[in-house]
Amino acid sequence: MQNRRETIAALVVAMTLGGMLGAQVPAGSGSQPSGKKAAPVTRPAVPDLHDPSSFQAKAPAAFKVTFETSKGTFVVEAIREWAPIGVDRFYNLVNSGFFKDVRFFRVIPNFLVQFGIHGDPAISQAWLNARLADEPGKESNRRGMLTYVKAEVANSRTTQFFIHLRDNTSLDSQGFAPFARVIQGMDVIESLNSKHAERLTDLQGEIYQGGNAFLTTKAPDLDYIKKATVTP
Repeated sequence: MQNRRETIAALVVAMTLGGMLGAQVPAGSGSQPSGKKAAPVTRPAVPDLHDPSSFQAKAPAAFKVTFETSKGTFVVEAIREWAPIGVDRFYNLVNSGFFKDVRFFRVIPNFLVQFGIHGDPAISQAWLNARLADEPGKESNRRGMLTYVKAEVANSRTTQFFIHLRDNTSLDSQGFAPFARVIQGMDVIESLNSKHAERLTDLQGEIYQGGNAFLTTKAPDLDYIKKATVTP
């Protein structure tokens, strides 16, 4: 158990800087020959939050996501062209309900908001090694943009995100590729509880191990996401 904790802590410490596929069965071209049973219909696999590999849906070119939080609602627009690998992951996470009850554990005024560790340790740890390949940034890390948290090593993005509360363009040269922007409710994001600031940043290993139960003990007043939904 100690070795597992050390492994998780090692994977997340660098981050402080910072399926739905299934065979479509064509319509039959005629009746089945007499005496033969019809072939079984292949249904799309139901994604399982404990199995990141089951989430393989391709996102639309652009879509909006409404986040209902403990402080109100904000809306982001994701643009697949900006970072297709990251947008596909984000789209799958939203549609799976991944963000329900996820805490904003790092809120630093005039800098950034960080979130994306699932409240169930079994799920958060399953995604810890589901790393995405890096991709070139086509947009700048300006105020209101969303990007993945990444470590100072290649291909380290998983399920954590930054929302920029100011222009953080110094991250452009460090491989942070924005994939979405806030289009409504920036005032809601800026009102999130910032009392704990960086205090929980170095405890990400414990957050992965203990989930929301740990955060409720350490910081019961954290704001959180009630649900996130893709909107037309």
